[in-house]
Amino acid sequence: MVVVVDTISATPLRPRHPEKVNRPDAFSPPKPDWIRVRAPNTRGYADTRKIVKENGLVTVCEEAGCPNIGECWDKKHATFMIMGDTCTRACAFCNVKTGMPGALDALEPEHVAEATFKLGLAHIVITSVDRDDLADGGAEHFAQTIRAIRARCPATTIEILTPDFLRKDGALEVVVAAKPDVFNHNLETVPSRYLTVRPGARYFHSVRLLQRVKEIDPTIFTKSGIMVGLGEERHEVLQVMDDLRSADVDFLTIGQYLQPSRKHHAVMRYVPPDEFGGYAKVAYTKGFLMVSASPLTRSSHHAGDDFARLKAARAAISG
Repeated sequence: MVVVVDTISATPLRPRHPEKVNRPDAFSPPKPDWIRVRAPNTRGYADTRKIVKENGLVTVCEEAGCPNIGECWDKKHATFMIMGDTCTRACAFCNVKTGMPGALDALEPEHVAEATFKLGLAHIVITSVDRDDLADGGAEHFAQTIRAIRARCPATTIEILTPDFLRKDGALEVVVAAKPDVFNHNLETVPSRYLTVRPGARYFHSVRLLQRVKEIDPTIFTKSGIMVGLGEERHEVLQVMDDLRSADVDFLTIGQYLQPSRKHHAVMRYVPPDEFGGYAKVAYTKGFLMVSASPLTRSSHHAGDDFARLKAARAAISG
């Protein structure tokens, strides 16, 4: 199922998630101490925000309400979200605005490249909203953005976090041909939770997408992540690990789901830090080159440092 909501003729007061307005409130338990973070107020944060706004860019850090925004932006690490701020899907966990997106900005790839240069990023993460309205799902726009960054910042390594390109034949090949250093696509949750958490997606399509990346270009690192606390069982998380390893995925992230509003899926459980540590140990035994698992882990958190470790791990194996 794909949900597309028309917001073009809407009033400015239209709700951020119109498809969720009439849902009953879902209540989560109080946040434990280990999940709390301080509000951002540093000079580095302010400088990063200025560069983002001057270039007319959107960041997933802001749109998804990431708890790590203060830490990352203080270091001038921002994750750019291309193709607008409005998603054509309506996942139960996500805080990104839902509706009918506008036309693509042809200058956006150059603006992203310029911001990458101004921020002095050695490693950049680019993600996007789902664009089911586009024939290629936005694949060519991803490729143009990668090429623009390469031209402006040739030493910068590039990590992309893509949609699933469901029913978009040939789209994946366009993105892979642009040769990002890391191709990330998140599974988000275990298969049994897809109908309620990620209804517009298909679990095994996403696994196959990651597998195809490696079949097309084995040199590209692949990465995927899930959230816990959505009602999954431990054995289901371990099965996801096996499915990802069968697709030759290199890097796994596991983080705590946090409820953006009472209209979103409730947090069923706050997973304690020691359980994340246990998941990480198991994941390494299954053959992942890199694992990041903690309550505040997010796909792009510490992405540059993690990429360096990922390359080192591959080099150690290849001798």
